Amino acid sequence: MKKALFLFVAMASVLAGLAQDLRVMTYNIRLNTASDSLNAWPHRKDNLASQVLFHDVQLLGVQEALHNQMVDLKERLPQYKLVGVGRDDGKEKGEYSAIFYDTSRLQVLQSSTFWLSLTPEVPGSKSWDAAITRIVTWARFKDKKSNKIFYAFNTHFDHLGKEARRESARLLLRKVADIAGKTRAVVTGDFNATPNDEPIQVVTEESNVLHLTDSKALSITPHYGPEGTFNGFAAKERDNLPIDYIFLKGPWKVKKHATLSQTWNGRFASDHFAVFAVIE
Repeated sequence: MKKALFLFVAMASVLAGLAQDLRVMTYNIRLNTASDSLNAWPHRKDNLASQVLFHDVQLLGVQEALHNQMVDLKERLPQYKLVGVGRDDGKEKGEYSAIFYDTSRLQVLQSSTFWLSLTPEVPGSKSWDAAITRIVTWARFKDKKSNKIFYAFNTHFDHLGKEARRESARLLLRKVADIAGKTRAVVTGDFNATPNDEPIQVVTEESNVLHLTDSKALSITPHYGPEGTFNGFAAKERDNLPIDYIFLKGPWKVKKHATLSQTWNGRFASDHFAVFAVIE
């Protein structure tokens, strides 16, 4: 009897280690600017943090976040830590594309940042026709429940430069392959491009061995919420096509995928909707 019980517990532990849900979110939180009036960050920060907590997010990629917003989120998400730097100087100046992670679930083993430019190791660098300096933050994680290793990458592509977005997509694929190797990876971000645009075509082109897969396409349950992810603080999404994505590299199972469009007194937590996925 004791032997059977031991075998049952051992098997249950093995199965638990093999299959663990990971709750992932990408969120352009809109920079802190007083010109947004009632939509400015001080009026939104509690609501935005509450979304993260309510959906029990364990891995969160944020874009367009200034240093004071990083401080605000750390105060409101006490169970989380973050990796990331300001894009202008590699320290605290300029917008972050940071990765927040639930410390009860994930452990950072390694992390860094590279710039979307011809000199990706040079802080503040930009290339092609980019209007603004752009970065990718990445981290190597250990899942404390399954003991498995995976990588996370988070980025924000240029909003004006078409060449910059295309070349950023190519550089991103090369870097994910170089850094993660054969290890699975999650890639979150605001790509400022719809699925029909060249940058997303570059990222998802299946004939390229380095390609990534949109988690929405893999979801075993139908997508929930709007298709479009940018609302511009208007009454609803501006377009029926997304510009924010959760991409995947390697053998992941996607249980759910959603665009979260909650409002508080008719106001959104950001000018983008959060994109959320439950992956295994």
